[in-house]
Amino acid sequence: MGERIALYDLTYQQLTDLLTGWGEPRFRADQVWRWLYRSRVAAFEAMENLPGRLRARLAAETDVHLLTPLAEQVSANGQTRKVLFRLRDGNTIESVLMSYRQRRTACLSTQVGCGLGCVFCATGQGGLVRNLSAGEIVAQAIHFAREVDRARRGLAGQPGVNVPDSEHPLTHIVLMGMGEPLANYEATWQAIETLTDARGYGLGARRITLSTVGLVPGIRRLAQESLPINLAVSLHAPDDELRNRLVPVNQRYPLRELLAAVREYIEKTGRRVSFEYALIAGVNDSPAQARRLAEQLRGLLCHVNVIPLNPTPGSPYRPSPRERVYAFCTELEAAGIPTTVRMRRGIDIEAGCGQLRRREVGHPDSMAL
Repeated sequence: MGERIALYDLTYQQLTDLLTGWGEPRFRADQVWRWLYRSRVAAFEAMENLPGRLRARLAAETDVHLLTPLAEQVSANGQTRKVLFRLRDGNTIESVLMSYRQRRTACLSTQVGCGLGCVFCATGQGGLVRNLSAGEIVAQAIHFAREVDRARRGLAGQPGVNVPDSEHPLTHIVLMGMGEPLANYEATWQAIETLTDARGYGLGARRITLSTVGLVPGIRRLAQESLPINLAVSLHAPDDELRNRLVPVNQRYPLRELLAAVREYIEKTGRRVSFEYALIAGVNDSPAQARRLAEQLRGLLCHVNVIPLNPTPGSPYRPSPRERVYAFCTELEAAGIPTTVRMRRGIDIEAGCGQLRRREVGHPDSMAL
């Protein structure tokens, strides 16, 4: 028998086709779907309302274990948890859970490595190995949802602690981990549809953010989709000369073309776009560069997330000092561009994508955001 069918790789219709092809009634698909995504069970024997013969066949011919945790790091304050996963073919990816008082955000990877080569990114320096399947993307979210579920059950046993059962274990998902989501469009969008499916996981589309370095065809395609997810564009430079150096894909899709696609996206969807801007000391953080950035973004329904670079041993790039960060933001705000300094999370555990993978598995990544 060949490799077992990965259930998380299946759409609802594909799961229905599989089970009806086995001679099962259609309602069995709804039951299995709910076990996978609402109850988030990790074993077929836990699917109690399925007949024993079906559970046995599922166990023999299908699989729900696409990821195996290899290593984990937790920040000193306990708010950031980073996991290195091994996939079924032996490749590895990283995912991060960031927990706040009222917010639990899972940062998911969409590729093993990345082929776009941003100079300050550990993943990009290691190159692209392959795309993830939809199920491998979804399974990252399920892993963290189970972690939150287990933590809640522990809290529920403590006197005076009220843990609402109705609250979703993950409040937000960001597709900002390893890889470029729009370079793996089909699998990424299937994962989004699965995670927002009201019959199962049921996360609101507005709680999902997809981040891209600027693949123009993907942005235009995303504008045609019906689910109102959020779009973030990693910009990092206010002009083509610098962005060509920091983000090489800019040579294929220069700023004028990229911003035209973003403008079309906003006109089509009516949704605000976020621009991510990693501040690198002495490279892209001057007040003049802030004013140039404001000129580029004038008239767009947008918001800028300013992110001081996460420092990495051996990297030539350093984070901008606090006074440069706030001077940069002051220039943007003075020009009418809404701006936020995003708090850096997990610096003590090198939470930038690619760093744990590099250390544990020995990949040749040399720098990271």
